[in-house]
Amino acid sequence: MVAYIKESLEELKNNVTWLERSKASNLMVIVAVFSILFALATWGVDSLFSKLITLYFEKLIG
Repeated sequence: MVAYIKESLEELKNNVTWLERSKASNLMVIVAVFSILFALATWGVDSLFSKLITLYFEKLIG
């Protein structure tokens, strides 16, 4: 296990190409914005379906 961790760290140091800090920050902001938009869209659809199902069962029972 220790050898695996050492090899993994060595590979991260020598074989991985890292982005520039500014580019990584820009991409992080884009991912955060789209994540928030997707969460809001999911919440909106969920709320709409919840209201539709509630109306359906109120008409069915009432």
